[in-house]
Amino acid sequence: MANQTTRRFFLGAVTAASAVRVFGANDKINVGIVGLGGRGTSHLNTYTRLDEARVAGLCDVNQAARERAQATLARKNLEKAQEFEDMREMFADPKIEAVSIATPNHWHALSAIWAMKAGKDVYGEKPACYNIYEGMRMVETQRQTGRIMQVGSQHRSWPFKIRAIAALQQGVIGKLYMSKALCYKLRPSIGHTPDSPTPAGLNWDLFLGPAPMRPFNQKRFAYYWHWFWDTGNGDIGNQGVHETGIARWALGDPGWPKTAMAFGGKFGIDDDTETPNTLTAGFSYGEQQLVIEVRGRMTNGEGIRQSRVVTAGPMSGQKPAAAPATSVTPNGAPVNVGVGNLFYGSEGWASMSDQGFQAYKGDSSELVLDERPEHGGDSTALHMQNFLAAVRSRKETDLNDPITNAVPSADLCHLANISYRVGRGLRIEPGATPKFTGDAEATRMITRPVYRKPYVV
Repeated sequence: MANQTTRRFFLGAVTAASAVRVFGANDKINVGIVGLGGRGTSHLNTYTRLDEARVAGLCDVNQAARERAQATLARKNLEKAQEFEDMREMFADPKIEAVSIATPNHWHALSAIWAMKAGKDVYGEKPACYNIYEGMRMVETQRQTGRIMQVGSQHRSWPFKIRAIAALQQGVIGKLYMSKALCYKLRPSIGHTPDSPTPAGLNWDLFLGPAPMRPFNQKRFAYYWHWFWDTGNGDIGNQGVHETGIARWALGDPGWPKTAMAFGGKFGIDDDTETPNTLTAGFSYGEQQLVIEVRGRMTNGEGIRQSRVVTAGPMSGQKPAAAPATSVTPNGAPVNVGVGNLFYGSEGWASMSDQGFQAYKGDSSELVLDERPEHGGDSTALHMQNFLAAVRSRKETDLNDPITNAVPSADLCHLANISYRVGRGLRIEPGATPKFTGDAEATRMITRPVYRKPYVV
């Protein structure tokens, strides 16, 4: 069966790669979704709300996930989609014109590369790539095939964040010297779980793909694959990559930093996870710095100026009340950030989260700009609409976060993980194949030690 699947895929690729459909104004784009777990379900629900798209294919290695997705289509009174267990079968289907990939991180590169070579345009979930090498191969393939590829950094399509970043780049708080990404999310222990038989209807070989073969374990499946090095990148490559991309965006999307340094660990829990739940990373671009902080345990937010917090007026003789976690400044602007960004400039500072953006200036931190999200805005839908519009126009420049820009954002997370794992700072030598000065061990971590055949990037 594997040989037949591979043969059909490559025969389909030869035909499909040369064809580019010209869409009419009212034509729907036939989208196939790869990966139907938590994020893939979000993809499904979003595409079915968009007039520009038709969900024509559903692919997952788990039969139960495919059945749930078909039930969703039925509840929405939409026609049944073609089902696939193996993504190569979907990519070989000429009816599928674009694919939306919501697989675990270790599949992001290979699935996108296969899809682009088969002539499909691609919307791929973040992080753009599982490691630095895979990102390079994705960019190379996109350039060779001329396909459209957007990465799911949906914040880049959110109007209030677009306005906020423009204001930062235009000097609302002066020249930026530091851009900070914050990822403070409480991540409970996953405990210790023994291996078990593979559940019926799950193709465990296809799930692991490029990763080493291991016995099935429930905690290496579903969401928890994020916390194992074989398949995930820890929270810095999960939630953190969103804020890292925004931090880089504010600096003008620079390329490789000159140096990278990270430290942290797995604190406060005893479980099977491998990735750190606490990680601080810093990158130097010369006159500017980018910092990422991940905290998976109990923590406050950042940005509170407690000396200026508004609280209920104390009665005579009482001490002022302590600042609560949702404190506001005297002008009513929230500044406590747990998942979001902080920016520091020569004339002030600013904070950003999904709740809003506030810029402060001068020694008194005068509020000079307050941007709030649009009521009812759906950044994922906006980002997917941006992708579908570029599929029609065939212009990569129409994308809000093309693969060529999203890979460098993901690479910052990979640099942090490499520095953490080798236990020292890195001096980066950029080039066609980047390396780390005087550090062969770190340079080897640019890619996997071995790819499991036939899932080789």
